[in-house]
Amino acid sequence: MKTLLIVTSMFVLASACNMNSPEMLEQQLRKKKDQVRELNDQIASLEEQLAQNPGEEVAGYLVPVSVKTMDPQPFEHYIEITGKLEAEEDAFISPEMNGQIDRIYVREGQYANKGQLLLSLNTSITESSIQEVKTGLELANKLFEKQQELWDQKIGSEMQYLEAKNAKEQAEARLATLEAQLDMARVKAPFSGVVETIMLKEGELAAPGMQIIQMVSLNNLKLYGNISERYMSSINKGDKVMVTFPDVEGLNVEVPIHRVGNVIDNASRTFRIEMKINNRQKKLKPNMYSTIQVNDFKTASTFIVPSVAIKQDIKGNYLYVASQEEGELKARKRYIETGLSYKDQTMISEGVSQGEEVIVKGFAQVSDGVNISVK
Repeated sequence: MKTLLIVTSMFVLASACNMNSPEMLEQQLRKKKDQVRELNDQIASLEEQLAQNPGEEVAGYLVPVSVKTMDPQPFEHYIEITGKLEAEEDAFISPEMNGQIDRIYVREGQYANKGQLLLSLNTSITESSIQEVKTGLELANKLFEKQQELWDQKIGSEMQYLEAKNAKEQAEARLATLEAQLDMARVKAPFSGVVETIMLKEGELAAPGMQIIQMVSLNNLKLYGNISERYMSSINKGDKVMVTFPDVEGLNVEVPIHRVGNVIDNASRTFRIEMKINNRQKKLKPNMYSTIQVNDFKTASTFIVPSVAIKQDIKGNYLYVASQEEGELKARKRYIETGLSYKDQTMISEGVSQGEEVIVKGFAQVSDGVNISVK
């Protein structure tokens, strides 16, 4: 029994080696090539039949299609761009002089009126100087008054009178300067709006140009958009644009173009347009995403077809029209000239006439001369 198992195993191993031999592999390769050659011959035969009979179809079968009758209708073309929304009144506020922040009178999120005190700097030295100058000014005024009385009586010299007058005026000018410095240490709201951010705290040092408070008013907003320079001649101030805010459901506004830029950006080859938006309901926020649709072309009468119905070959654009021939309705290939496209509609400038029926559904199943039935 053991000898039989060994002999059987050796036979199976020899058979496997024989199947992987070069002769067997070459035989399998020739067989596969013959199968491929046969398939290629069948494909070529079918292609030749199709080329000879492009319109041939099953007897009695009509390809179902839908058509659109060519009647002139209005058409508008829009450019769609992304807008940048900004507040007309948005400022980073800083003091006009150096100093330590003594007190902040507002908090983030608070509404502040124009002229309302926002913060004050430490002005102890300035206040002391003002008090000192006021004391000196009192003395200068008294000396001037006495000297003027003497001068009116022709007593004393003109020089003494002028010196007293000059001392009084210098003291007044010095006091005015110190009071202006004192006012510069009191930072006030430049417009009515919301205190958005406070960057520093009481006790920290502030300086001119250092951003301390950001204020913003949401009442009036500016919307900017950049348009390709090729539309420069077709867009003018006053043209209406449609603005959509995807993050605010149902909010679409139509506004006129407030300003058209006069400079083409050298890098992007675009120019800027600006619109103003009234934001009384406070739904819009600066930097909110927006889409601007700018109308650059419109006509009251033209032929329009669905863009998907237009096809292209080496000769150009074409579509299929329904043609009544000897009692049968056939699809006929028609080369056309197209105009502008917007969304899923395209203008047809040449190639179709009023009243003709263009196939707008089922066009993928027809060819020139195929019998059709209109749904």
